Amino acid sequence: MRWRARRPQLKRDPLGGEDDSQVSIEDQAVVDAIGIARDTGCVILTISDHLPWDEANEHLLTLQAKLNRYLAFIEGGELLEKYPAAKGKPVQIELVCKYPPSNDGRWFLGQAEATVRTAGSSLSWRVLAA
Repeated sequence: MRWRARRPQLKRDPLGGEDDSQVSIEDQAVVDAIGIARDTGCVILTISDHLPWDEANEHLLTLQAKLNRYLAFIEGGELLEKYPAAKGKPVQIELVCKYPPSNDGRWFLGQAEATVRTAGSSLSWRVLAA
């Protein structure tokens, strides 16, 4: 998995891949951003979500695939291999949405929070202010 980081305390593309600074929920091969929260010491893996919530729930399938890849990144040891500063720290996946979730989206996020918690991490989400 290739990953890019964001400022401040984060390394830019430590794997040496291209860094065009564009991150997307649709790119399953990229952890959109990673860093350590200054106030809590928690490792934050961010998903950048620009997609509208659709009636066909294709957005949910895209989000589910991205979350599954993030969990594999954490559980498979890639996180510690690629970002050693994460050792011994709690891990949180943060979904940053451009649009407010639909009813189905909110239901899905509740289910996802429980699944991620069972895996030993946490999930939070927020909508960017317009």
